[in-house]
Amino acid sequence: MANSVLDPGPPQDGAAAAGAPATASGRTPDLRRQRRRAARYQLAPLLFVAVNVVLFAVFFVWPAATGLWYSFTSYTGVGRAPFVGLENYERLLGDSAFYAALVRTLLFTVLTVPLSYLLSLGLAVLLVSPYTKGKPVARVVFFVPWLISPILVGVIWRWIVGENFGLVNYVVTSLGGDAIAWQSNADLSLVVVAVAAAWSGTAFSMLLFIAAIKNVPASYYEAAAIDGASPWQRFRYITLPGIAPTSFIVVLLSTLGSMKEYALFVALNNGGPGTENNLIVQYIFTTGFQRGQIGYASAASFVLMLILMAIALVQLSVNRRREA
Repeated sequence: MANSVLDPGPPQDGAAAAGAPATASGRTPDLRRQRRRAARYQLAPLLFVAVNVVLFAVFFVWPAATGLWYSFTSYTGVGRAPFVGLENYERLLGDSAFYAALVRTLLFTVLTVPLSYLLSLGLAVLLVSPYTKGKPVARVVFFVPWLISPILVGVIWRWIVGENFGLVNYVVTSLGGDAIAWQSNADLSLVVVAVAAAWSGTAFSMLLFIAAIKNVPASYYEAAAIDGASPWQRFRYITLPGIAPTSFIVVLLSTLGSMKEYALFVALNNGGPGTENNLIVQYIFTTGFQRGQIGYASAASFVLMLILMAIALVQLSVNRRREA
């Protein structure tokens, strides 16, 4: 009886209810912290995207819009920009120098892209092969040309194939032959620049191909070997289809890069002999900055942009049909 009086027993519902607000109030700060933390996680990606959008707008959209406006004017780089409508584009249609530069650019691209593709794919196959020795050192050596600036690449190749002081002509003349006209012959000069461009751009494509080849399932090669397929058959029917998406990226990037090549030409032969090897970007630079025809050069640059967009769309269409 005394124990029952002294022992209050379990708390009643009213006491539990009275303690509920304190527990709820104690959890409120935790909920607020979680909401703030979630807001930070949502805000961080937006900040990163916003930085990219600002940079894209400042360094691409604004210059592109300004160049588009100048293409409809006779702006010379100084003073006002009188509006002339489509006069610059009409003038381009009859400009033989523009067409010559465009044809030379297309020819340079046709020479460079297949050569770069074959070199990069061949090196990638060698560096992935289990029979190749010294692969880590070879990867570093093959990757060095991509780290060199185009100006330095041009200087190096001028030392190699210079017409009067180049290493190749020195060896040829030492053996009793005649010096090769690497620079005075327009076609040979273009071939030299194409080889130099393929040499300097092969490393990046090589890395893409190495990653793509390693992603092809090894079980495909094992099954083909069991069926008696030769190495060439395994390469043709397994490797090439397996790296098709990477091949598309390599061809697309190489094509766009070759169409916009400028620094290598200036360093190697300056578009020579004469103006025979002036590419489209060099033509735009000469017209805009040396002759002071900013409006006309802007029109030519937008025509080049349309050509690049057309090439990219054609390649995308062909790739989609092949995948389908």
